[in-house]
Amino acid sequence: MTDHIATERQARTGLLLAIAVIGAWLGGHVAAVWVLTAWEQPFFAIALFMVQTWLSVGLFIIAHDAMHGSLAPGMPAVNKGFGRLALRLYMGFSYDRLYPKHHAHHDHVGTADDPDFDPDHPTSLPRWYWTFMTRYLDWYVFWVTGTIVTIYAVTLFLVGGWERAVHILFWAGPSLAASMQLFYFGTYRPHHHVEGEVFADHHNSRSNDFPVWKSLLTCFHFGYHHEHHLHPGTPWWRLPDVRRQAKAK
Repeated sequence: MTDHIATERQARTGLLLAIAVIGAWLGGHVAAVWVLTAWEQPFFAIALFMVQTWLSVGLFIIAHDAMHGSLAPGMPAVNKGFGRLALRLYMGFSYDRLYPKHHAHHDHVGTADDPDFDPDHPTSLPRWYWTFMTRYLDWYVFWVTGTIVTIYAVTLFLVGGWERAVHILFWAGPSLAASMQLFYFGTYRPHHHVEGEVFADHHNSRSNDFPVWKSLLTCFHFGYHHEHHLHPGTPWWRLPDVRRQAKAK
């Protein structure tokens, strides 16, 4: 009974947080793309760009938890639905295509079979990021996402001309910036090789030793990465507690 209550509480909390992040992203997106006049409100535009970047990170983390079934435990259809929505909003990505790649990362973390890892450049941030992006920005993303962006941009142009059409950058820009943020704090820092350092176990990962507020701002706690690999069924918002328990041992 206790486990059932805990599972229900996790699902309720996870879904409420997911709805909050998605809702905030949608509000910011509408404001940035359809309402904002960037050249007349440059400081507000920069601030909104930064907020949308952070919320875009949140969209990916929602989809990530959905892939592990930790967003709404015991509700696979709900997990899949939220995961698909979050990744489509993020930049038109396919949840179903990313799902097997992410689980391959967990099964073969830090090896040549890990799609997130670059065994040829395990210490180089720019080369590894390039490898990472070329693996995920495949033909599907090029055609499908490119088509979505083109249709959206044309719609904006028909409504408000070039002055409105260029605001498509407030969708593409935060998504690209979020990919860099996710990669640096959630992939490179946890998994890159450091001379003389040996990983704690076969998960080939480490955690960012950040305070909770900084962990939230940088990567929605995804930087507590060793704990995530040890407990992949733990949702993002519970990782600080798992991290505290691990450090207390």
